[in-house]
Amino acid sequence: TSGDTGSAAEYAMRGKKGVRVFMLSPHGKMSRFQTAQMFSLQDDNIFNIAIKGVFDDAQDIVKAVSNDIAFKAQYKIGAVNSINWGRIAAQVMYYFKGYLAVTKENTQKVSFAVPSGNFGNVCAGHIARMIGLPIDQLVVATNENDVLDEFFKTGVYRPRGSANTYQTSSPSMDISKASNFERFVFDLVGRDSAKMRELWHKVDTGGAFDLKAEGYFSQVPDYGFASGSSNHQNRMQTIRHTHHTYGVTIDTHTADGLKVAIELRKPDVPMLVLETALPAKFEDAIVEALGTVPERPAILKGLEGLPQRSVVMDGDVDAVKAFIVANT
Repeated sequence: TSGDTGSAAEYAMRGKKGVRVFMLSPHGKMSRFQTAQMFSLQDDNIFNIAIKGVFDDAQDIVKAVSNDIAFKAQYKIGAVNSINWGRIAAQVMYYFKGYLAVTKENTQKVSFAVPSGNFGNVCAGHIARMIGLPIDQLVVATNENDVLDEFFKTGVYRPRGSANTYQTSSPSMDISKASNFERFVFDLVGRDSAKMRELWHKVDTGGAFDLKAEGYFSQVPDYGFASGSSNHQNRMQTIRHTHHTYGVTIDTHTADGLKVAIELRKPDVPMLVLETALPAKFEDAIVEALGTVPERPAILKGLEGLPQRSVVMDGDVDAVKAFIVANT
């Protein structure tokens, strides 16, 4: 998790018999609220593992564990983030709900702007569009970690390593190797599995690929994708403008989405921005933007002051496996 899925999964699974949660997150890369929301859980079946590195390092470990079929079968391993197709399938409903909320008839088109890191949420939008929802644009909004924006503008997919993945004020999008992007590219290359193996071999060995040079990139408009990026200054300006104009406080990730949505919206097509998190989760950024502390639910007051429990580990697959075995 980069901060949000983790707490949702842990609160859902806490205290459940026969279930152990091993939640990997990037050490020191989440907000104080996100960290406390996860690490303050004291249930015996919840294990927080803070990986030295970035989100991509943690996700690579989860994938490696899942790809060890014998280990996965022996310890009944499952994934709760968008690696799991079930998570994507559930998110498809957002788009139908949003579409029905702003249209009067089924011939109308609607666009969606989605703050994007791991490409899971907007991948669900892609699926909704593929199964018939009249979506005009699917706008991918990134922060300074703009690997996806680079692809949708140039056709080049060039994931960055940990050293070149920036820590930003929208930390849940501090991702440079989007897991679910592979699912879209599979459609883009005509569901050619051999081609996918070729492309992702380049990615897995630290390289990049160029779909414009190979002729596939010209088909991207057929899928409705557009993109843009946002930086810290943009986020602060968007949060201030939204608060002063509408009396609404939005979080930093939603601000990324709104900033790009305003740039790319069409005058005759409704644009929905998917709001992603409570502003209170990113209190420091909201205080910087507005000068006031964002409201939070009463049950979450004083969260950062609770005792916390976690284990800090290197990005080592075998070490994580050993930890799972020792605590199962």
